[in-house]
Amino acid sequence: MHYVTLSAAPGQAAGAMPAMQAVQLTAVHIPAELDRPEVVTQIAPNRLAIDDNHRWGAPLARMMRRTLAQDLVMRLPAGAFVFPDAPVPADTRTLVVTILGVQADARGALKMQASWTLLSGQPTRATLTREATLETAAPASAADDEAADAATTQAAAMSRVLGMLADRIAASIAAH
Repeated sequence: MHYVTLSAAPGQAAGAMPAMQAVQLTAVHIPAELDRPEVVTQIAPNRLAIDDNHRWGAPLARMMRRTLAQDLVMRLPAGAFVFPDAPVPADTRTLVVTILGVQADARGALKMQASWTLLSGQPTRATLTREATLETAAPASAADDEAADAATTQAAAMSRVLGMLADRIAASIAAH
C-alpha cells in the first residue's frame, strides 16, 4: 500500500495588494465519487478508475482545504487570511469552494472545474461567486520518469491546479 498527499504550490505573491478585510476558508466540497480513501481518477465521462494500491494520506477534501489554505496565505496580504478552524476576528468574510469535477490521466495532465463563493455581512449573504476550469499539462519529465506512478503524478498535478485556483481566488477577492 502506498500513500500520497498534496503540497502547496508557489504562486503569485501578495506583493502590492492593498490591505483587505480578513477571509477564512471554511469548506472545500468535492464530488462524492472522489471522497474515498483510494485514489480515484475520472478517466473519461461516466468512467472512473480506482487505484487499490494507492490511498490518500488523509481525507481528500481535508487535504484540499489545507493545501488551498497554504496556497492562499502565500497569495493574500499579511493578516488577510484566517486559517480554517482558527478563531476569527469580527467582520471576517467566509470563503466556500466547491470542486465540481476533476479529470486526470496517467501522464499527469489534470483538469478541474471549481467554483467559489465569498460570504459576508449579518445576515450572511454571497458577495462574490466565480467559476473556473483549470488545466495543467503533464510535466515534460513524466514520460521519462518510470518511477513516477499514476497516483503520485495525479497528486502533484492536483497540487499545481490548486495553486492555480488560489491565484484566481486571490485575484478575485482583491478586485472585489
